[in-house]
Amino acid sequence: MEEIALTPVSYLVLGEVARHGSATPYDLKVSVAQSVGNFWSFPHAQLYKEPPRLAAAGLLREEREETGRRRRTFRITDDGRRALAAWLAAGDSGRTELRDPGLLKLAFSDLGQPGDAVRLARGQAVAHRAQLEVYRQLAALPADAMPWSLRRTLELGLGYERIAAEFWERLAADPGLIRAAAPPPDPADA
Repeated sequence: MEEIALTPVSYLVLGEVARHGSATPYDLKVSVAQSVGNFWSFPHAQLYKEPPRLAAAGLLREEREETGRRRRTFRITDDGRRALAAWLAAGDSGRTELRDPGLLKLAFSDLGQPGDAVRLARGQAVAHRAQLEVYRQLAALPADAMPWSLRRTLELGLGYERIAAEFWERLAADPGLIRAAAPPPDPADA
């Protein structure tokens, strides 16, 4: 077994395997798309790379089919459960990441063409309203359709999408708001 640094994707894989008992990388991809993939984005190729890495560290156990597709199935080990439990018990989850490409574009919109920011605001408003509807449909599912922890996460997702949609709708309705912010601080004042 090798000592490795665990990343958020490591804990995502450990959590999904622990929740389902076992999983192939494809199972992980499907499960994540239906749960945390709604609010936490990352390259899905990591779901194929991370399980073997965790198995090499003794946190997962790998079973491979001898014939056919030679599918690899992973199960969490006692060490993996301890690592997951320690992570869950830690009070600090680190700095919040908000990786929204729309906000990134807005941050640089002053470098674009006139009208780009308004088109961006309109498109983002539509996208956030659409995601809000997806979350509303998930929230309407029976209580036993998802673990309570995902339902609590969904509550925050509903609130975030509502606030984001309203933010972008305000910008789209009043383009003057986009450029009305105070000028950036002068670097010489730092």
